[in-house]
Amino acid sequence: MTPLEIGVEVVGWAGAALILLAYLLLSAGKLTGQSLVYQGMNIVGAAGFVVNGWWHGAVPSASLNVLWLLIGAIASWRILKKRGSSTSAM
Repeated sequence: MTPLEIGVEVVGWAGAALILLAYLLLSAGKLTGQSLVYQGMNIVGAAGFVVNGWWHGAVPSASLNVLWLLIGAIASWRILKKRGSSTSAM
């Protein structure tokens, strides 16, 4: 394997680990869906899956994870927007 191929595999496995860990922490009640940490883990994890899926020609998987990443990004934006509006009212 070339260094690039190893990097793609590491990114993919790290993405898988992040998404799994995010779900574990959510299920254990350590994080909520409104947590930026939870959303960030999903965004970074999905990005890892996108890179790995695209590299391997797994277009359905890569496409799904682009959408997963966008959902996390939109949720993060809404969380930040909500925080900004609640602090500006004080």
